[in-house]
Amino acid sequence: MAPPLEDHRMEDEAEEEEQRPLLTRALHRSATNNTSQVAMVGSNPCPIESLDYEIIENDLFDQNWRTRSKVDQVRYVVLKWTFCFAIGVLTGIVGFVINLAVENVSGFKHDAVSALMESTSYWTAFWLFAGSNLVFLLFASSITAFVSPAAGGSGIPEVKAYLNGVDAPNIFSMRTLAVKIAGNIAAVSSSLHVGKAGPMVHTGACIAAIFGQGGSRKYSLTCRWLRYFKNDRDRRDLVTIGAGAGVAAAFRAPVGGVLFALESLSSWWRSALIWRSFFTTAVVAVVLRLFIELCGTGRCGMFGKGGLIMYDVSTIFDDLMTYHLKDIPIVILVGVTGALLGGLYNFLMMKVLRVYNMINERGGAYKLMLAATVSILTSCCVFGLPWLAPCRPCPTNGSPADGICHALNRFRRFQCPPGHYNDLASLFLNINDDAIRNLYSTGTSDVYHPGSMITFFVASYGLGVLSYGVVAPSGLFVPIILTGATYGRLVAMLLGSHSGLDHGLVAILGSASFLGGTIRMTVSVCVIILELTNNLLLLPLVMLVVLISKTVADSFNSSIYDLILQLKGLPHLDGHAEPYMRQLTVGDVVAGPLRSFNGVEKVGNIVHILRTTGHHAFPVVDEPPFSPAPVLYGLVLRAHLLVLLKKREFLAAPERYPKEYVAAGRFLAEDFDKRGSGKQDTIADVQLSSEEMEMYVDLHPLTNTSPYTVVETMSLAKALVLFREVGLRHLLVVPKACDRSPVAGILTRHDFMPEHILGLHPVLLGSRWKRLRWQKGAVAKYFRSLLMWINNSG
Repeated sequence: MAPPLEDHRMEDEAEEEEQRPLLTRALHRSATNNTSQVAMVGSNPCPIESLDYEIIENDLFDQNWRTRSKVDQVRYVVLKWTFCFAIGVLTGIVGFVINLAVENVSGFKHDAVSALMESTSYWTAFWLFAGSNLVFLLFASSITAFVSPAAGGSGIPEVKAYLNGVDAPNIFSMRTLAVKIAGNIAAVSSSLHVGKAGPMVHTGACIAAIFGQGGSRKYSLTCRWLRYFKNDRDRRDLVTIGAGAGVAAAFRAPVGGVLFALESLSSWWRSALIWRSFFTTAVVAVVLRLFIELCGTGRCGMFGKGGLIMYDVSTIFDDLMTYHLKDIPIVILVGVTGALLGGLYNFLMMKVLRVYNMINERGGAYKLMLAATVSILTSCCVFGLPWLAPCRPCPTNGSPADGICHALNRFRRFQCPPGHYNDLASLFLNINDDAIRNLYSTGTSDVYHPGSMITFFVASYGLGVLSYGVVAPSGLFVPIILTGATYGRLVAMLLGSHSGLDHGLVAILGSASFLGGTIRMTVSVCVIILELTNNLLLLPLVMLVVLISKTVADSFNSSIYDLILQLKGLPHLDGHAEPYMRQLTVGDVVAGPLRSFNGVEKVGNIVHILRTTGHHAFPVVDEPPFSPAPVLYGLVLRAHLLVLLKKREFLAAPERYPKEYVAAGRFLAEDFDKRGSGKQDTIADVQLSSEEMEMYVDLHPLTNTSPYTVVETMSLAKALVLFREVGLRHLLVVPKACDRSPVAGILTRHDFMPEHILGLHPVLLGSRWKRLRWQKGAVAKYFRSLLMWINNSG
């Protein structure tokens, strides 16, 4: 134990070190690092892998491209566009089926409840309403929990992580797709405060990923031309296209779908992808229009013009959709309000999700109990709160004689006498699409009571926070739009004669501001709102309100999808570099020991390293007699080594393969293609005899001879930009000096994560990027500084 004097000296030195500028502090590397590469998919922790977006240039790649004819190249291009067309058609059909099912199931349920209410069978109506909601939600939760946990939630965080380079298990499987569709219909029909848009994005991505599997031996889809897509690069493009198609199917917003994929999902983009994405979303729009016209004759039950979330506010009351310069302060107020509410919404959502995860981790029974609790609570609120609202007479253009209100809105009588309606029931006892359409309607400034708006806003806000964490396919987009429209109309009511804006217009601005405050999108939100409302005159106001809400909300916390990514543990690489990354070089974070292979390696050594490590790539170093001095030849992947071991192309002596080995077809490029999602070879599948373990294998034909490399003195921030922009899985670090080993280490996604870096260098913990966010400790510090300044000045 150190003497007291030495203890004081060490404390003084530590305090002095803390007071020094960050750039001059010593970097004390921690010996331990407890970060994990396990993520939450559904409610199950599972290991995650990265994706290989890099082109592997080796002898097999060169041989494959040399043997491709013009016909193969044309077939590849035609196939890409054919897949885009098929993705658009299927996503459009699935989107129509989901809306058709929700409209009819929910419509029949609400009609039955309304009929019982008109006959004064109030308790029977409640038990029917609550019981059907409970059955629907338990069905959605059961198939999600026991069939495909990866189908839970909206799926947008998982799609965003995949396009960033993270491959979570089973997120795009056929089982996930089926559960996503059926569970989404049941969850939305259960009156739960969730939407269809998020699951539709995941559904479109699933459809696209299935096309990108490159065929299937199980289903006898083994055509040679399907193997063109057996790589992560083309699959990434297809998933991006499918996600944009999902947005287009949910909102009938083809341009908004492309921009949503570009702004919120994709980490990598190119101009050719815009063309294909736009073509796919256009196909979706045409398919949806075809089905809507087909249903216009009444063949689709309760599905009609009200489906697919289209709020056309430009055809009626054009004179009400005007605004003046004096209305700008009101728009600013709506934007700031949306930012504050959005930041609080994200904060509460994270708290609730953490509690729900603790419950869901305890097993399937707890998942169903949680779903049942939320369902009963929701049913009690939705059915009980309208009793607090007063009955209002139908508008003058109605027909009080038969008790039906013929107006823009779908009114509900609930407990009211004929010729009257309950405005709160008209919002609660409708599907979210119809409720939003009611709030967006122009010329309806006197339809809703302010007390009803306050009640509905509080309930919608609270139920939106409580509903998302249930183990069922559920989206955030539509509930956020509904809640934003509610407080937008409420702001217009409270301002009264001080505002000349129509209440429906302010409701639209409220939705845009709440989207900006929670999801933090700008361009795509503007375009989606304009395509939903079919009114280009709203563009300046929507742009202003979204910019204000996003800017102010960024001062409090991150986007809701980014927060969910962090909660799930998915290692998403942000587009910015933290300040401490500029103080570090790549050599400061490279962790050892480094495992490498010789150009001609013994089979037993390869098997031993594959069994004792989890690395997915290994440097290949040529040494004498194959090279006069040790030189880095390239990088070989674990998957390629496993295929090579299974083929058993071994050599009795340490020598290279003859040149005709590759040319003669002893190795075929399709043997080394990337397998479909969730299908990986393991070293346990390789069984070799003791004689074979003593033989040799030449790694040169399979080694990527042009891997991305960086010098060990490069800043970590610069390396992060390269790693993310190119979409790498492995980044080789080479030494500055020539008298050392030709490779110093390998950087992977794990090495760029803040948990890993700050675990190695905890002294940098205080230099994380704050994004000017208001935190309790920072506010207290600034307040104390202000008091001291005032005291000294006095």
